[in-house]
Amino acid sequence: MIISNQVKSTQHSCVVGLQWGDEGKGKIVDVLSAEADIVVRYQGGANAGHTVQVGDREYIFHLVPSGILKEGTVCIIGNGVVIDPRALIEEFDGLLENGLDHEANIMISDRAHVVLPYHGALDEAKESASEDGKIGTTLRGIGPCYTDKASRVGLRMSEFVDPDRFKERLTRIADLKNRELESLHGREPIDAATVFEEYSAYADRLRPRVCDVTAYLHEQDSSGANILFEGAQGALLDIDMGTYPYVTSSNTSFLGLGAGTGFSARKVDRVLGITKAYATRVGEGPFPSEMADEAGESLREAGAEFGATTGRPRRCGWLDIVALRRAIQFGDVDAMVVTKLDVLDHLDEIKAAVSYTVDGVETDQFPASVDCEITPHYRSFPGWLESTAECRSFEQLPEKARQYLQFIADAAGCPIAIVSVGKERTQIVTLDPWLEPGTNGEGD
Repeated sequence: MIISNQVKSTQHSCVVGLQWGDEGKGKIVDVLSAEADIVVRYQGGANAGHTVQVGDREYIFHLVPSGILKEGTVCIIGNGVVIDPRALIEEFDGLLENGLDHEANIMISDRAHVVLPYHGALDEAKESASEDGKIGTTLRGIGPCYTDKASRVGLRMSEFVDPDRFKERLTRIADLKNRELESLHGREPIDAATVFEEYSAYADRLRPRVCDVTAYLHEQDSSGANILFEGAQGALLDIDMGTYPYVTSSNTSFLGLGAGTGFSARKVDRVLGITKAYATRVGEGPFPSEMADEAGESLREAGAEFGATTGRPRRCGWLDIVALRRAIQFGDVDAMVVTKLDVLDHLDEIKAAVSYTVDGVETDQFPASVDCEITPHYRSFPGWLESTAECRSFEQLPEKARQYLQFIADAAGCPIAIVSVGKERTQIVTLDPWLEPGTNGEGD
């Protein structure tokens, strides 16, 4: 699919999560895609879930970029994504069931790696064997697929859609994986012939979509297309900068864009970082501002905090400014989008973690080790106790909500561009000009 060659003023943007994922990126990408010609997903796999609410219909995407809801938008799955063909085709079919015949708008990098059944089997076996050190993966084979990529034994889409090469590589790799499954984990082997038969049908379906997307992106950049990049998960799950080892297997922040697309990050005009007005986390790992059970349950119910991919209840906590500042810093974020402000509408008191005591030493920096003892220190705010769901301008928000947002901008040292006050794509407060930091965390 070719965008018009008419030259125009380009505006390339990137949307990333600033927490542990589930920040509401899907909705924001959906809103911003109104101005985009191309939407690009650049990392992660089907372990991610982006949810978009349109009227009474909810769409959940795992591999397909959220921009697919806009007719005519080209949606690209970049080389940094690991693709489960079965899951991707299920998404294609789900779009058709919802009356969205947009499959021809999807392009898949010929260099993206393929998730196959032995990856899921190894994922489950390794998690089961690590009773005291579970990562809390989604068991979808994402980590083992990235492991194969780094070990240079992975299978890429260009090989997957070539029947002869697929059969030869699958037979050879499955033999290696079966030795590991049987000898190390005592699991049943994967039958390569059965996998080949099933997955060849998926390859036939995906073949027309597979191409050199890097060349395409550079062509369209030269032609004046507006490109929107979307990250999956959140910055604190970044393989290098996150809460290692309780992270995912890719660079979930802006750091992953160049490697995941072959398109220079220097050409991106703005990076929008998405943060909830509080914090959540799915799976294992440190969460300094996690709430006690009763308070966390209150937020979980009000915010419908259950994983879009797994359905698992999310752990809930107060906004963590220390972690947020670090994510903004290494993610080169230009402005924040604060989502789910409305979830706090019912609270008498709202807190935010502003510093830590780490192993007895007070600090405002996020530690590298997950084995240290962290005690968060909070600042408290009065709740506004009125609905924000119908607000469409900053001035319409309750005064105490405006003060809380000003605090976030000040404490994080980053402006706020958008505030989300509900699930619907229309429940957006766009700040023009942006809400700039300016009172050094003291609020109004």
